[in-house]
Amino acid sequence: MNLEDIELFLALVKNELNFSRTAESLNGIDQPNLGRHIRQLEKDLGYSKIPCILIDRKQRKLTSAGEVFNKDAVEIVRLLKQAKERAFRASCGEDIRQLVIAVNSSITNSVLPVVLQTFRSQRPDVKLVLCESPPQDQIQQLLDYQIDIAFNYLPLDEHPDLIYVPILQEPLVIALSESHKLADEAQIPLKALADESFVLPSPDIVHFYKQIIDFCKQVFGREPEIVQQATWMLTVLSLVAGGVGVSLLLKNAQNIQRQGVVYRLIKGIEADKLKIQTVALMRRNEQSAVLNEFIEIVKNIVLQKSLGK
Repeated sequence: MNLEDIELFLALVKNELNFSRTAESLNGIDQPNLGRHIRQLEKDLGYSKIPCILIDRKQRKLTSAGEVFNKDAVEIVRLLKQAKERAFRASCGEDIRQLVIAVNSSITNSVLPVVLQTFRSQRPDVKLVLCESPPQDQIQQLLDYQIDIAFNYLPLDEHPDLIYVPILQEPLVIALSESHKLADEAQIPLKALADESFVLPSPDIVHFYKQIIDFCKQVFGREPEIVQQATWMLTVLSLVAGGVGVSLLLKNAQNIQRQGVVYRLIKGIEADKLKIQTVALMRRNEQSAVLNEFIEIVKNIVLQKSLGK
């Protein structure tokens, strides 16, 4: 059994077991040759002269053996990529010269500028590559060694190969049109928004908004009226400025000055209950000294900021 056969099998599964389509999507292999590779894989997985049939070719579906092997094959390829990366790093003496960092808005709009300045002053030899990776893709990107560290919000599904380092907790603020009747208030009870129309990010994109909506339901006694959902923060603020509705945003949004929008604190015990945790996600077996230096700088700067320094 060799890696090429396994990768061809996975490509075939990805293409819904369509041999002709899979062959067309791959370079340097035709349909008969693809079939030979799969038969060889089935032979290698079997015992004596009895092959292990992975694909029911008549019904074009995986057999029970194929279902089991497919799951293991995905893990085999992932572990091989990981082994290759770790071996390369070891051959370099773990002297990493680049960190690829997936950021979220809480880090970007708060401590990131200071973190970048501090890290670059201490490690000018290391290149920092920042990317705005979709939160739902970060776990797989970490496992595939596409990124080295990611910042995301709780709650998150846990993964045994990753660790989650708490970074900061942020309260929410209310974003209002400057002409709103409550705009003159310094603090606003959440219940005062019960009859308001809301503009919010979609929970499908920013997952923690589901818990915010559920909390509003407890306070209001019913679901908040969401008249518009938007992907980008600037779109949310534009809708708020235009009087389409009010919004609940993380405190870091106050660093985005949008004409026509004012931010107000939430009054009462709800302010303490509505806090969102940002964590750093890293591979559990990561041994990079550079990455550890980076995360320590982040934690120290967040701590200093919380103490008002």
